Amino acid sequence: MALHVRGTVLPDDEVRDLWLVADRVTFEPVRGAETIADGGYLVPGLVDAHCHLGIAYGTRPIESLDEARDLAAIDRDAGVLALRDAGSPYPYPELDDEPGIPRLARAGRHIASPRRYLRDIGVEVDAPDVAAAVTAQAKAGTGWVKLVADWIDRSVGDLAPSWDASTMAAAVEAAHAAGARAAVHTFSEEGVLAMVRAGVDSVEHGTGLTADLVDEMARRGTALVPTMINIKTFGGIADRARGRFPGYADHMIALRDRFPAVVRSAYEAGVPIYVGTDAGGGIRHGLAAEEMLTLHEAGIPAAEVLASASWRARAWLGFPGLVEGGLADLVVYPEDPRRNLAVTRHPDRIVLRGRVIR
Repeated sequence: MALHVRGTVLPDDEVRDLWLVADRVTFEPVRGAETIADGGYLVPGLVDAHCHLGIAYGTRPIESLDEARDLAAIDRDAGVLALRDAGSPYPYPELDDEPGIPRLARAGRHIASPRRYLRDIGVEVDAPDVAAAVTAQAKAGTGWVKLVADWIDRSVGDLAPSWDASTMAAAVEAAHAAGARAAVHTFSEEGVLAMVRAGVDSVEHGTGLTADLVDEMARRGTALVPTMINIKTFGGIADRARGRFPGYADHMIALRDRFPAVVRSAYEAGVPIYVGTDAGGGIRHGLAAEEMLTLHEAGIPAAEVLASASWRARAWLGFPGLVEGGLADLVVYPEDPRRNLAVTRHPDRIVLRGRVIR
């Protein structure tokens, strides 16, 4: 049955009637449609632009499709109706078009340097094999490749790049040649510098960014997904490492403490910023609203945060919003989330693929 909703449609900020027919939006009246919302604010379904359905809480690979479904359902029930999986050790292409879970944009497995990433999560390769690994993982994903540009190097006791700059540039080139975009995990100053200059499409975390580099990202159109609620966990990482690697521990604390200013400077420079939680591993699913509030606390206006979590992120990933012929994914809030982002914690209605979730 067709559905009917009426309310203030964002981002246009107009009170309008929408009809949802199968998985599409239309502004043309549909006779006999069931009205499911009359009033409030209609927002294109939210996006978590950095999560991991293939990694269970505690940083272990999932063992079944049902585990991935359950994690995706947590996000769905929070109004997050599209996900970019930024690396999964467990393949789940069967879920790409499953009606009951959010829309998916997926990377394959993380590509990392040997013994320089989380155990059992990534494909670990030395420099000569990186480009070939990128090509293979581009085929395993749906338009994205995930590179791990830095991690702790225990031989030096601190963060260090995974490979040299020429290898990183070759990795990005291989991703683009395979028709994929390249997302890069990076904490360190050296790693993010090399990857931005290599032409990566999105920087994940990006704690090592500098003022000059955010200006370069803005010129290039390189996106930033800062995962701020994950960066807050750096204190625990530092505590566990301090006994053996005090320099690394101090570095992680310094990166954490200056990160809100880094994110604010990226916004002010015009870097495209998207909302991602890094759910999977050490962060629970369903926390996009908390990431949004944290971005706002860092100095990004609420209206800009909402755009980065909704219609801008959907456009970036190829999931049209509430336009004629757009996808029938929407969330209804009782008040304007541009004025009160906390309302995103408690949606009144959730519709995914034209079907009422709540």
